Amino acid sequence: NPIVASSFLNALKELENVNYVEVYTNWGLIQEDLDDNKFVDCTIASNANFIITNDRHFNILKTIGFPKLNVMSIEEFKQFCEGNISD
Repeated sequence: NPIVASSFLNALKELENVNYVEVYTNWGLIQEDLDDNKFVDCTIASNANFIITNDRHFNILKTIGFPKLNVMSIEEFKQFCEGNISD
C-alpha cells in the first residue's frame, strides 16, 4: 500500500539514528543475485558497520579485501550483541 509505505518512510526520517544517504556508485560485488547489490552499495555509502543477513549470496563479501564489509548472520549478530563474539 503506497500510503502505508510513505507513512513508514516519513516515520523513519524522524528517527535520530537514521540518515538518508544518496548512493552514487554501483560496486557490483554480488554476481549470483544482482538485486542484492543495492544493499551492498548502501552499506558502503553509509559506512555501516555490518550487513546482517541470512542470504547466502552475501557470503562472497567475506572473501573480498576491499571494500571490507562485515557480514553476519542474524544468529551471529545476536551473539555479538550479547558480547559472545567480537567484530
